[in-house]
Amino acid sequence: MKISQEKLENLKQLVNEDGAIAALAIDQRGSMEKMMDKANPDLNNVEGIGAYKELVSKELTPYASSILLDPIYGEKGITAKAKNVGLILSYEQTGYDEYDEGRLPRLIDFMSVLRAKEMGANAIKTLLYYDCDDDEKTNDIKRAWVERVGYECEGLGLPHFLEIITYDRNMDSEKGEEYAKVRPNKVNTAMKEFSDPRYKVDVLKVETPTNMNFVEGIGKENPVYTRDEAIGYFKEQSESTNLPFIFLSGGVSAEIFQETLRLAKEADSNFNGVLCGRATWKDSVDIFGKDQDEAKKWLESTGKENIEKLNEVLKETAHSVFEKIED
Repeated sequence: MKISQEKLENLKQLVNEDGAIAALAIDQRGSMEKMMDKANPDLNNVEGIGAYKELVSKELTPYASSILLDPIYGEKGITAKAKNVGLILSYEQTGYDEYDEGRLPRLIDFMSVLRAKEMGANAIKTLLYYDCDDDEKTNDIKRAWVERVGYECEGLGLPHFLEIITYDRNMDSEKGEEYAKVRPNKVNTAMKEFSDPRYKVDVLKVETPTNMNFVEGIGKENPVYTRDEAIGYFKEQSESTNLPFIFLSGGVSAEIFQETLRLAKEADSNFNGVLCGRATWKDSVDIFGKDQDEAKKWLESTGKENIEKLNEVLKETAHSVFEKIED
């Protein structure tokens, strides 16, 4: 793929010494509100969640290549991040209208790519819920939306990270066995679609093609895939795009996520890093709700350990993004 010189310089701010993306994700809003409300309802507000994100950014960005934050709760986190760490900013509104079967995307009303750039962003992230088997009208609206953001990013020299979350309109949940059976096709087909140059996507942030909880020998659920089948799906995923792509953790444990990356390596997947969120820090939310000093200690010890172990696995498994960028 070819990108502009300005995009390339921004991308260089987001990678580790090996050229892989070892990014910390804490742009969660809807899920963060639920976690914080459970931990301490008094902190479920801009000030409380903002303070938590500030703490995570301060404690963990020294061990990350970049951080993904949102402009609603994350402004203090931007200020608190380590100076040599790149910044990716979310541009989409969180979640979707539960009465909208199509899960149509929306942008944050008060943001633009220009404003994100003025806030110091090196890249833009948008999240798209996508069902490759949905009706054409719905998916065409989504494709136009991605084109619109892509050209806005192109004009301002910021790489566009497109996060794709797959689903099936006719299923109640993406967490169960039924969806696990169709997930490989959903994930890999979506990746192939948005690798088309017309979208101006620079990095795909994607799910693993298999739900790791259903992989034989890794997850605790009744297996849907053998290990060999899972490896085959990871191979197909890697072959479905010429773009740099990185994995999201999807809320699995730190241990399972690390095992996921090893499985991808076994499949010769040429993935280019991670944007890892909850697998790194989620257990500290409850602690923060009770005692912020104890949350700081947890991040200094367990949180740091989680991210350092992940970095070690990335060194063994991830490819440089620059392998896929033409001069």
